[in-house]
Amino acid sequence: MPGFVLRNGRVIDPSVGLDAITDVCVTADGHIAGTGSEILGLKVEFKNRETPEQKGQGEQSGWTEIDVTGCLVTPGLIDCHVHAYEHATPLGINLDKTCLARGVTSVLDAGSAGSSTVPGLPKYVEETSQTRLFCLLHIARHGLADAGCVSTSGGGECDSLNVVDVDACVKTISTYRDKIVGVKVRLARMVADNGRNEPEIYRRALQASLACSVPLMTHHSISSIPLGGGTGLNCPGDLRPGDIYTHCFHGQVGNIVDQDTGKVNPYVWKAKKRGVLFDIGHGQGSFSWKVAEQCASEGFWPDIISTDLHTGSLSGPAYDLVAVMSKMLHIGMPLIEVIRAVTETPARAIGEDTNTSWSRLEKKHNLTTGTTTGKDQEIGQLGSGRRADITVLRLQDISKDIEDSQGELRSLQKAFVPVKVFMDGKEFSVTEGVIWPNQESVKACQERTAEFKADDLAREGKGK
Repeated sequence: MPGFVLRNGRVIDPSVGLDAITDVCVTADGHIAGTGSEILGLKVEFKNRETPEQKGQGEQSGWTEIDVTGCLVTPGLIDCHVHAYEHATPLGINLDKTCLARGVTSVLDAGSAGSSTVPGLPKYVEETSQTRLFCLLHIARHGLADAGCVSTSGGGECDSLNVVDVDACVKTISTYRDKIVGVKVRLARMVADNGRNEPEIYRRALQASLACSVPLMTHHSISSIPLGGGTGLNCPGDLRPGDIYTHCFHGQVGNIVDQDTGKVNPYVWKAKKRGVLFDIGHGQGSFSWKVAEQCASEGFWPDIISTDLHTGSLSGPAYDLVAVMSKMLHIGMPLIEVIRAVTETPARAIGEDTNTSWSRLEKKHNLTTGTTTGKDQEIGQLGSGRRADITVLRLQDISKDIEDSQGELRSLQKAFVPVKVFMDGKEFSVTEGVIWPNQESVKACQERTAEFKADDLAREGKGK
C-alpha cells in the first residue's frame, strides 16, 4: 500500500464538506487511501523518518512525504468546456500543454465532433493525451470541423438542417457510450441560417439528448430563441434538470441580465432552481465583467466554472482554468464554491460522480427518462478508494489587471497558481501559463465588441 502523503495542506473536498489543514494519503497503485482522520488507521511511517533498521528492510517500507504547507489540496480540477480536437478543427488545442500542465486532470470537449467526425477524437486525441477526456456530441453531423467562434460574418455548422440528424446522433452516442456523455448545440443566429433554423435545431437537440438520457449543453447568445415566455421554445426555459446552460455570463444581446430591470431574468432564476446547471464557458467572447458583477450582487453564482478553451481564447481572455477561477473569486464567489464548481459539480454534470449522477437528478425531480451513463471513473472527490486525481494550488497575493471578453479590465488581488498535479497518483509537470493581461487580447476583444455593437445597430435599423 505505501505510496505518498501530501502533508499539511488545506484540503478542500466540497462533496463531503471537508475543509481542513490535514493530510492526503495516496497508495502506490494510484488511489486515495484516506484523508484527515481516515489516515489514523493506516499506520503511516515516512521514508525520511525511518530508523537504520527499517531502512534495511527495503525502500518500500514507508510512505514518501510531500510537504504542501500553505497550499490548497483539491480533487483534480475538471474543465467542463474545452475544444480538444487539435489539427482537425480550427478551435482544437493540445490538452496536456494547456490543461494538465495547468492543474486540470479531466476535460469535457464541448461538441467539437459530430456523428460523422467523432471517430478521430478518441483515436487522435484521447490516445495521444494524458489528460482524461470526455465528450459532448454536436447535433450537427460534422460538428465544428469548419467552424470557429460566432462572428458577425455569419455562416456556421447548422445553416442547413440536412446535417442535423437525430438518428445519427443517437446511434453514435450508443456506440461511444463510455466517452460521449451528452449533446451540444449552438443557438446563435449566425450559425443557423440567420436564426431561421434555430428553433428546429434546438428541438432536435432536445430530442436526441432525451432519447439517450444524457444532458444537453446549449450555447445561447445572439439568438432568436428567448430566455423564457411566449409559445415557442425557450432557453433556458425549456432545459431540464441536469442540462447545462453555458456562456452564462456573456455580455452579448440576450444575456441573462434583463435589459429593462438590470436584474437577473426571472426565467433564468426559475431554471436554476429546477436544476439546470449554469456554466461560465468563458471563451473568446462569452464573459462580461458587468454581467458577472450584477449576478454576483444577486447571489447568482455559476454551478460550473469552465474556460471554453480553444485557439482563440488560450492567449486571452480565458487563458486557463485557474485564471477563470481567479475571476470568480474576484467578484466574491466563496472559495469553497469556486472549488466545487471545478470538481464536484462538473463531475456530476458528466455523470462521473456516482453519488449524484443523472439518475439521482431524475429521482429528485420526478423525471421519467434520465439514466446514469454507467461509468465509474470516480473523479471530482478525494474519497477513499477513488482515483488519486489531485491538484495542489497556491492562492497568491497579486495586484494585476485581467480582461473580460469586451476588453474591460479589473484588478485582481488574488490568483490561483497550480503547484502540483497528479493523475491516478502519478505526478505530472506544471508549467507557467500565459502572462496576463495580454494587450493584444485586450485590443482584439475591444475591436470585436465594437463590431458586434455595429452589427446590432444595423439590424435594428433594418427592422424599423
